[in-house]
Amino acid sequence: MKKTRNAKDQTILLIRKAVLAPSSHNTQPWLFRVSNTVLDLRADRTRALPVNDPDDRELTISCGCALMNLRIAAAGSGYCAQVEALPDAKDRDFLARVMIAPGSGSPRREGLLLEFFEKRRTYRKPFDSRNVDSATVEHVVEAAHAEGAWLRPLETEEEKQQAARLAAEGDALQWADSPWRRELAAWMRPRRRGDGLTVPALIAPVWQFVVRTIDMGGFVGAKDRHVAESSPLVAVLGTDGDGPRHWLAAGQALQRVLLVACRHGLQASYLNQPIQAAALRPKLQELIGRGFPQVMLRFGYPVDEIPPSPRRPVKDVIQWASAC
Repeated sequence: MKKTRNAKDQTILLIRKAVLAPSSHNTQPWLFRVSNTVLDLRADRTRALPVNDPDDRELTISCGCALMNLRIAAAGSGYCAQVEALPDAKDRDFLARVMIAPGSGSPRREGLLLEFFEKRRTYRKPFDSRNVDSATVEHVVEAAHAEGAWLRPLETEEEKQQAARLAAEGDALQWADSPWRRELAAWMRPRRRGDGLTVPALIAPVWQFVVRTIDMGGFVGAKDRHVAESSPLVAVLGTDGDGPRHWLAAGQALQRVLLVACRHGLQASYLNQPIQAAALRPKLQELIGRGFPQVMLRFGYPVDEIPPSPRRPVKDVIQWASAC
């Protein structure tokens, strides 16, 4: 790294940007082990979701999102991030090694997405009714392709309705599962905790009790079906294979898609129930007609400003292997 800035401070700055990535249940399941100009991205499996995500697929996708942010942050600071994915086959937690190398000193094209890190939101509210124009759709499709994944927009109302029905069916399956409800409730937390799904502090215990004890699959399913059917754009992000390397690529593609969408004024949220429910994933595969679906998203133009999801202190995700 450049001598004009303390290398340790620069590393912290890059990681501070990386952890603005989205993650399943906002678990933030990443660790960065740092040695000089080498950053090792590791999965923090103490923050895994064994019921919702038994294979750590979504955990790996979440870490891939953080890796994409790290690459963009480096490019935006004039560096070159050289990535080696899954460098040790015997260590399943070791997801990527990133070498931060000197660049031109000027922000590189990829770094243009940096300004959208803090503007991107997971927008769970209804969107404005405006359609997404075909040129914008093409931009987000290209963003996925650039990272070795693909984005399949659901182009007809019938396809969108089928996907919405699968989302509602997935809600019913998940909410009927009491271990799944307990896991969800455990990640419903006050904002001050810095992670998880934010609920107001005063009513957090009530929400957790309700989620643990009541099957709300019908209500949640009806709501999700409505927001899916009314969203201007629903699309499935997927890969041609289905292992850790593909999941890591899917995470990088997902974050690039979200940032490119944000650049064009869009926000997004997730409808992953048909992928999380093993019995439904083949039905979604049949609907989209290719590969392995990894994430289902709804896109649209936001109506309101919403606050960002909370983040843990950056010091909690860094392990210093040696002095920088």
